[in-house]
Amino acid sequence: PPPPIGMATTSAVAVSAASAFAGSALSNRRVVKPVRASRVVPRASASGSDEKDAPFDARAFRRELSKSPKYNRSFKKDEESADAMETAGIGMVSKGGLVAQMRVENFTHVKDDVTLKLADAYGFCWGVERAVQMAYEARKQYPHEQIHITNEIIHNPTVNKRLEDMGVKFIAETKDGKDFSGVKDGEVVILPAFGASVHEMKLLAEKGVSIVDTTCPWVSKVWNAVDSHKKKEFTSIIHGKWAHEETVATVSFAGVYLVVKDLAEAEYVCDYILNGGDKAAFMKKFDNAHSTGFDPETDLIGLGIANQTTMLKGETEMIGKLLEKTMMTKYGVLELNDHYKNAGDTICDATQERQDAMYKLVEEKPDLMLVIGGVNSSNTQHLQEISEDA
Repeated sequence: PPPPIGMATTSAVAVSAASAFAGSALSNRRVVKPVRASRVVPRASASGSDEKDAPFDARAFRRELSKSPKYNRSFKKDEESADAMETAGIGMVSKGGLVAQMRVENFTHVKDDVTLKLADAYGFCWGVERAVQMAYEARKQYPHEQIHITNEIIHNPTVNKRLEDMGVKFIAETKDGKDFSGVKDGEVVILPAFGASVHEMKLLAEKGVSIVDTTCPWVSKVWNAVDSHKKKEFTSIIHGKWAHEETVATVSFAGVYLVVKDLAEAEYVCDYILNGGDKAAFMKKFDNAHSTGFDPETDLIGLGIANQTTMLKGETEMIGKLLEKTMMTKYGVLELNDHYKNAGDTICDATQERQDAMYKLVEEKPDLMLVIGGVNSSNTQHLQEISEDA
């Protein structure tokens, strides 16, 4: 038979679908104060309130917010909402069509001289399905209220268009950040699967809106990781993309932080730790990717690692091992715990399953790999990278 076509969906066909959418305290370490929420919330900010203000405890604020009667993060698993999603063509697992047929045919479809193979893992992950269905449930729970969402609920244009058709308004993005001026007391605001910055949460709470928080639990796990770094007065080294919504949310829960997008940037950081270098060049290289007031001379003494949940797991692991080796080399094995903290695996299971499925597909060397997903989706992009690098 002719070579197959692979499919991946975020999804990969050789088709898969990525979910449309992770020691002791040191002296002389700064405590970073987050910016107070205002009408326009900056894209990413880690410090800034008056010196007279006490440090803002992001995790404590979120814990208190969760007790509010106007805050909801419960997933009701409403069947009517699930059916509406299926009718709209955005259910987690298609119940009809070619993909459903391929599932019962050993993930393979043959038509004339073309063989199509479906990735073992594809489609929306549980966190994405949960977020989208919670948005549908919100529309049912608040049939007459104006509903807003702080960002795309997931990086899938079809899903976001469906919400728009249901009357959900997307918060406008300006050159200065998001403009919440149109959100009124008594209205409803959805926080997307990627999460939202704690500054946005604070602003919305002050506005008196009802908050529907669809943040994926895996993302919340990363927030706990960076919070643990902050308590230890360590700098969070975050493997991610500084402008990605999830990372923007994560850094708002961090203290001092630096975002590295790949292993090459991590190697640059580690070389600076061991050998020093041009501070101005360092700061220019990581412009927009660090906390306010970050100083590589004093803020790379104690490090913890965390990640954007949709990054390549293998690369996150390599970065973690590199940081550990670097700190061990500089400070010695016995002092390692005073200078490095590994928060554990925070790459979400679904992301890894889809990446593993793509690796399996490329081993068959198909003529064409079709990756289905939003072009701005980190999951989609990483499935594409796996295919291109094979």
